[in-house]
Amino acid sequence: MGKHLPTADPLLRLQASITARDDRLLGWLYDHGVLTTDQIAAALFPSLDFTQRRLRRLTALRAVDRFRPNKADGGSYPYHYALDQLGYDHVHAQRALPRGRRDQARRRKQSLTSRPDLPHLLGANQVFIDLAAHARTHPDTDLVRWQPASTYHEPGSLYRAGGDPQIIIAGVTGFPRPDGAGVWTEHGRSVPFFLEYDTSGENLNVLIDKIIKYERLYMMSTWAWPVLFHLPSARREANLHHRLAAVPDPTTVIATTTAELRTALAASPAHQIWQLPGRPGRHRLIDLSYTDTSHDEEFPTHDQPAPDGRTAR
Repeated sequence: MGKHLPTADPLLRLQASITARDDRLLGWLYDHGVLTTDQIAAALFPSLDFTQRRLRRLTALRAVDRFRPNKADGGSYPYHYALDQLGYDHVHAQRALPRGRRDQARRRKQSLTSRPDLPHLLGANQVFIDLAAHARTHPDTDLVRWQPASTYHEPGSLYRAGGDPQIIIAGVTGFPRPDGAGVWTEHGRSVPFFLEYDTSGENLNVLIDKIIKYERLYMMSTWAWPVLFHLPSARREANLHHRLAAVPDPTTVIATTTAELRTALAASPAHQIWQLPGRPGRHRLIDLSYTDTSHDEEFPTHDQPAPDGRTAR
């Protein structure tokens, strides 16, 4: 009898089958938990049909798994994708991390399917997906960094050398916990930012309290990124700006936009949709000012926004 050939290691078979685009998708799912078919298609693929074929292949390879939450009024939502176990193993290998728990994917999927704020997570992810989709069709633009909310959940995660050590000692409760952070580049310039994704489920006082926490951080640190408040409606935006008018001399760059406005204009977050308190008109994301020498050293460009909003040269 002939000898049976050894079965190929499933992880090696996966790694031999995936593309650079697959790598990016698996990294996103590792960091951000879940994305829908439409989100994946918009950010990474030329068509929905192409996306569905590739996702079926990645599912068969056990790189990703999928589920469909039920709607309260009947029916179900589109497929939601999360990492399967081999997807976790692949990302760990790519990032030189220790191999994860054997049931890591199952636990994560259970957490996601029962998560009451899943629409909030998907909504925050959508803002970054829209930037990635914009970059896919606009040369010389890129979402070069997308950090999940969990990046800033540990004590000291917002501390940098030269800042007040109280940022570490005080823990996370007195400082902001953004819904994500990113770095957007456009034609040789870049801007880092925090995102606060609002669904109007919280009282406006909660939003003001978040802004106060950003103020506290910036007063105690050496850097200041603009904070993007993505709001559901024009009314919510107007009410927030009315409340902000009572905040004395804020140092935080707060920029707001609404889902209503973006839908009406079919606008990307990169477009001229961001309103600054007390300032006329709206501004592009790339034109928002910030203070961060570490960012400038990591993303050296010839044409950065100055703190007063004008272009520095």
